[in-house]
Amino acid sequence: MPRKLLLLPPLSACSALRVPRARPAASPAMNAARTGYRVFSANSTAACTELAKRITERLGAELGKSVVYQETNGETRVEIKESVRGQDIFIIQTIPSFDAEDGSWDLRMLNRDVNTAVMELLIMAYALKTACARNIIGVIPYFPYSKQSKMRKRGSIVCKLLASMLAKAGLTHIITMDLHQKEIQGFFSFPVDNLRASPFLLQYIQEEIPNYRNAVIVAKSPDAAKRAQSYAERLRLGLAVIHGEAQCTELDMDDGRHSPPMVKNATVHPGLELPLMMAKEKPPITVVGDVGGRIAIIVDDIIDDVESFVAAAEILKERGAYKIYVMATHGILSAEAPRLIEESPIDEVVVTNTVPHELQKLQCPKIKTVDISLILSEAIRRIHNGESMAYLFRNITVDD
Repeated sequence: MPRKLLLLPPLSACSALRVPRARPAASPAMNAARTGYRVFSANSTAACTELAKRITERLGAELGKSVVYQETNGETRVEIKESVRGQDIFIIQTIPSFDAEDGSWDLRMLNRDVNTAVMELLIMAYALKTACARNIIGVIPYFPYSKQSKMRKRGSIVCKLLASMLAKAGLTHIITMDLHQKEIQGFFSFPVDNLRASPFLLQYIQEEIPNYRNAVIVAKSPDAAKRAQSYAERLRLGLAVIHGEAQCTELDMDDGRHSPPMVKNATVHPGLELPLMMAKEKPPITVVGDVGGRIAIIVDDIIDDVESFVAAAEILKERGAYKIYVMATHGILSAEAPRLIEESPIDEVVVTNTVPHELQKLQCPKIKTVDISLILSEAIRRIHNGESMAYLFRNITVDD
């Protein structure tokens, strides 16, 4: 049976040369929505949104519209005020070290601030997940509970628990900075980019410390020797290590290998005689390295309780150091840290803005801040565009 041909009417001259109408220019808000990513702050307080605003300014984007607040019964509520369907969402969460609402210290609420920040992040991630966001990336410059990443006697690895909670809430990626232990990355079931703040701190040393060539990099304990060695090799400076009984590190605490404790007259299986672990006895405090007549720069990853830093500064002063700097990535500076720093031989404490510490700076003018929003914004841009992150880790070794 012959097929029927469908004949279309011939095109007229006008229709053949028809030019499509020009579409109206899209508004800036529409352009922002079509970029395919949004940046939200998981905390609505001014101190915690400062870093998020710096990042969005560098990206040329607007901060996502959301409301995060505490109800009268203490519960956290998060409301997303715009569509996030099919977009890459970056949640910036900083961990407050003080009551940022009224700018006053409240030691009773200190732990609550950290836990509230964690809940804000979890609830916002889950809200974005249920709103059909394509990817949810957490930007957590200082990862909380990172010090609880090892088994203690009858304790728990809280950092592993937090990693599981973040994955369950819907996070698909994390950007963080200078984890307390690099092995923490293995706790997660999704990618973790552990950025480094050392390039910014090295630049500060070269540009802001006069006569830095006469400096020596100091590790306040043998545990920090690798980090100090990395700084010393990059700056072509000498290295000194403080060792002795004044230092008390996490490694001195009992862990699960010493559990259960020794019990007098305990029944021992015949023929089973384990060698007895000898108790540690530290030698008198010593400084390995020459610091006389030089600038001492103490480097570490976290400054929280400053007693150990103050003790190290006093020893270095006795050994002849004429100027003492303390440099770290995360300046938590809790409790009486500003007062202790102000009264100590320390000349300057340099930290990054991974943790808000504006109040501490008002209490102690020795505290200086280095902005790291540049590397965080570049990491966000590269992840969204599917570009390699290798550029952000150039010349970074395993020990850094």
